[in-house]
Amino acid sequence: MRISYSSMDNYRNCPLKYKLKEIDKLKEPKSKEAVFGSTIHETMKFIHTPGILSPTLDQALEHFGNSWNPAVFENPDEERAAFTQGVRIIQDYYKKNNPANFNIVTLESRFQIEIGKEDNKHIVSGIIDRIDKTEDGYEIIDYKTTRKMPTQEKVENDLQLSVYLQAFLSHYPKEIENLENIKVSLYYLKHGVKLSATRTAEQLKTNEQFFLDTIKSIEEGKFEPQISPLCDWCGFQNICPMWKHKFKEMRKLDTDEINAIIGEYIDLKSAMNITKERLGKLQEDIALYMDQEGVERVFGEQGIIARTARKTYKYDEKKIREILEPLDKWEDVLKVDGIALKNILGVLPINIRKEIEKAKTLSKESSGFIVKKK
Repeated sequence: MRISYSSMDNYRNCPLKYKLKEIDKLKEPKSKEAVFGSTIHETMKFIHTPGILSPTLDQALEHFGNSWNPAVFENPDEERAAFTQGVRIIQDYYKKNNPANFNIVTLESRFQIEIGKEDNKHIVSGIIDRIDKTEDGYEIIDYKTTRKMPTQEKVENDLQLSVYLQAFLSHYPKEIENLENIKVSLYYLKHGVKLSATRTAEQLKTNEQFFLDTIKSIEEGKFEPQISPLCDWCGFQNICPMWKHKFKEMRKLDTDEINAIIGEYIDLKSAMNITKERLGKLQEDIALYMDQEGVERVFGEQGIIARTARKTYKYDEKKIREILEPLDKWEDVLKVDGIALKNILGVLPINIRKEIEKAKTLSKESSGFIVKKK
């Protein structure tokens, strides 16, 4: 299989979106956030492109302005706010960095690497924003324009940076002996903060296996939709089974009756003197409608109703303790349950996360509704 890191990241966030883009080849309109990020990335490339003299701040701002696309924004106020934020990012970058001080090896370099065993090879491709030569090694840098900045521990286990490092080592194989002097960094431009880490050979091997496990899931045809905050920026909502009821007007369905049921359900759910019998009957009617329409979320004038599958897991306390004690994480889990473990999973290495997943068993499964009122 040939797969890019961005495609693999799409699969991790929502397997169905991966299928729609990479297998069904449906085009997704670029979001305003994606256009903003691309313009900032292009400006960063302009700033660091080697030349006799590095661009000044005014030249960088002029380049940013010439590359700006106001058409993707919904109104002038939103467009002005985004443009002002872009200007601030560039000004802040120049305050903290002198482009002339960096020894740039390459910018936006494309790569292709092979992973897997001889009889089951896969090709991973991608683009590395920047590679610098440092005094004792190298630094691989990826720019981020996201609002949220992760913890240092998450950067130390970031899969994207591990893939980029493997791509670097495929071009400079002798540098495997100098791993401790090769930094991998995420530069969060909206915060003006760069978070850096290193990798061990063992980490690279573990991360490669995680990639192979993901490819296996893709080859097995596992493409379930996955609800997350990223749905707000997805261009496939109108055909996604989790969202398509929102676009019922496009399907020309007679939905007056189900809209009335949805509205009454939400009102009753919010009322203090809720009538459980009526609520249960409404829930049955909505569940039946969902089954008939093949949807998991319905959209009414008062809000949204989503059907959820509730699964409760039990954890083998002995196994979890054996995994977490050597990492000094056992004391972070006051009792072995899903909530306590979820709080620390994000900062654990991938191989440890996989071991913890193996230690859980399904205890109970049920379904229910979540209401989001407008």
